[in-house]
Amino acid sequence: MDTMTTVSQVLNQLKEQGYTVDFNLDDNCIICSGNSLKIHPDDFEVDKHYRFEGMSDPADEAVVYAISSAKHNLKGVLVNGYGIYSDAHTDEIIKTLYKKTLATKAAEHKAASSTKFNEATPLRPEGDRALDAPILNMDLNAFKIQIKEEQSWKTSDRTAITIFKTDVMRVVLIAMHEGAEMKQHTAPGVITVQVLEGHISFHTSIQTVELRAAQMIALHTGIPHSVFANQESIFLLTMAMSNS
Repeated sequence: MDTMTTVSQVLNQLKEQGYTVDFNLDDNCIICSGNSLKIHPDDFEVDKHYRFEGMSDPADEAVVYAISSAKHNLKGVLVNGYGIYSDAHTDEIIKTLYKKTLATKAAEHKAASSTKFNEATPLRPEGDRALDAPILNMDLNAFKIQIKEEQSWKTSDRTAITIFKTDVMRVVLIAMHEGAEMKQHTAPGVITVQVLEGHISFHTSIQTVELRAAQMIALHTGIPHSVFANQESIFLLTMAMSNS
């Protein structure tokens, strides 16, 4: 997968390569911007994809898909959120895009190993860090040191790093400066939040829970929530995603 610095750079390059149509997501299909044409999963291929890792929030990740349809003689691009808080309304088509992307990568690389690695991004250009394996050892102390040495921690009020990722579960280490806030959002799966350092306030419309080191909570799917850092804090966010 090619890596560039900005989404706009990727879009400009793809346009030069003939990907001129702007696609948007709809229920279980992709619609062609400017008309009512709907392209269903069997009618398109994912030729390329470019991932941009969120610098301060796992919900900020984005992916650009280069899509072609021989049936409709179209080539275009789709930009969609890639983070753990994806839009449940378009969940099925996102799963289809993900599967087609994996199929494209498998055809190109024919990977011989069952271990999956993170891809290089502008934030972490080195890549090659295992995200999934039959057994995966995660050194939380090393990740805590790494996350505070990165530029995004020095320039933003929070940052995050995904340390485990499969189709059904994700584990993300999140660091927040004192006073930082993750605005209200929902997650398309059951989540747990476990504080490793500091003190955060976890807000829902039902109640507010104060969490400090060695404390954790669980939250069911789709409940709006926000997080506020009362002091510099690091916590683990784990989400169990539906595999249906």
